Amino acid sequence: MMGSSQQAGWCQKPTSPTEARAALKVVRKTTYIIVLLTIAVATELTEYKRVSETVGKSSVLTCSPKSDTIMATWRISSKVGGFCTLGYRADVNKTKRANCSDSVDWKFRPDQDLALEIRQVGIADEGNYTCQLIELDGNFWKTYHLTVLVPPRLILSCDDHGNPVCKAATGKPAAQISWVLESNSTSEEEDHVNGTVTVLSRFTAYSTNMINMTCIVSHPTGNQSKSIVCQPPRNGAHFLHCVISLASLLSLLFLLAVLHLCICCDSRIRRRAYV
Repeated sequence: MMGSSQQAGWCQKPTSPTEARAALKVVRKTTYIIVLLTIAVATELTEYKRVSETVGKSSVLTCSPKSDTIMATWRISSKVGGFCTLGYRADVNKTKRANCSDSVDWKFRPDQDLALEIRQVGIADEGNYTCQLIELDGNFWKTYHLTVLVPPRLILSCDDHGNPVCKAATGKPAAQISWVLESNSTSEEEDHVNGTVTVLSRFTAYSTNMINMTCIVSHPTGNQSKSIVCQPPRNGAHFLHCVISLASLLSLLFLLAVLHLCICCDSRIRRRAYV
C-alpha cells in the first residue's frame, strides 16, 4: 500500500502555478543537459574558405546555422592584435566579446544574423576567422582565411636618358608591369616591412622618336594604365656638352703651352748668365 501511494504521488500533477513553473524549469534543465551530451558525441563538420578584400573597404563573413543554434563563437587570429573572440548564447540571448577592436563586430543582432563585419579593413586584419556553432545536430566550424589587398600607386616618369620609367608603388601582392610597345625593359622589386611591394620597370628604347609610351599595371584590385612622351637628349644639349669639353681641352693645352714657354724662357736666361 505504501508503494502504491508513493507511485500515485509521483503521477499527481502540480497543485499550484509555482509548482508547475518549478517542474517546467527542471524539465528544461534536464533537456539542456541531454542536448549538450548529445552534441559532445556528435560529429564535427569543418569548412575552410579563402577570401580577400581591398584595404579600406568592409568585409562581411557569414556563418549560417544549420539547425537551432545553442551557442555561436567567432574566434579571430589576426596578423596584428592577438586573439579575439565574440560569443553569443541563444538560451539567454546574451553576447560577450574579448580583446576585439571596435572595427570588428556582429553585422546585425546575433539572434537574427551571425555574420561578422570588419569595417575599414587594414593589413593588420589579415588572418584566420573561425565561426563555431553548437547546435542540436552537432558542432560546425567554418574558417575564413582573410587576405588584404593593397592597390599600387602608378608613377610614370622619364629618366635623364629619355627613357620612360614605370613604378607600381606599395602594392600587395606585387603588381605586374607591361608596356604597349614591348621591346626591351628591365624590372626590379623592393619589399617593404608592412608586406607591400614596389615594382619598377625601366623601358630601354632603340628609337629617338618616343610617342605615347603606355605603361600597364596589372593587379588583383584592378588594372591601371598611363602614357607619357619622353624626349631623347636634345642636340643642343649635346652640342653644349661638346663645347664645354672642347673649351676644357683648349684651356689645358693653353696652360701646357704657357708652362712650356716659361721653361724655355728660364733656360735662355740661364744660358745668357753663363756667357
